[in-house]
Amino acid sequence: MAEYRATIRWLRGEQEFIDNKYSRAHHWEFESGTTVPASSSPHVVPLPLSVAEHVDPEESFVASLSSCHMLFFLSLAAEQGIVVDEYVDAATGILGKTADGKMAMTRVILRPRATYSGDSPPAAGTIEALHHQSHELCFIANSVKTEVLTEVVS
Repeated sequence: MAEYRATIRWLRGEQEFIDNKYSRAHHWEFESGTTVPASSSPHVVPLPLSVAEHVDPEESFVASLSSCHMLFFLSLAAEQGIVVDEYVDAATGILGKTADGKMAMTRVILRPRATYSGDSPPAAGTIEALHHQSHELCFIANSVKTEVLTEVVS
């Protein structure tokens, strides 16, 4: 068992608060010392109360699923002697309503594309199997109700 920590820090400063017109800008602080500027999404809270240049929880959720999937894919490929030169995933998350009317990240679509070294590239079936296994092993995918789809890009 492992434990992970993050500190989320927001300060009101001189802004009003009870009028609901306060900045949603805040920071995520990690044990590694990395600090990430964060905000609500401008799709959820209009500018200028949110900060478009900061990471929002929804896109972070998509990145977390994509990153977890990729890390398992790379490990599995290495175990099978498949040399991956580059891996790019243009992942997309959909914020929508669930059957009970709650807003949620209802679907995440991973679109991984990889390039390989070697005399012959791995067969499409091998790549699909690695992606399937990566999804099954991904801790983040196993932790959410969100539908996670993988569309392998050639």
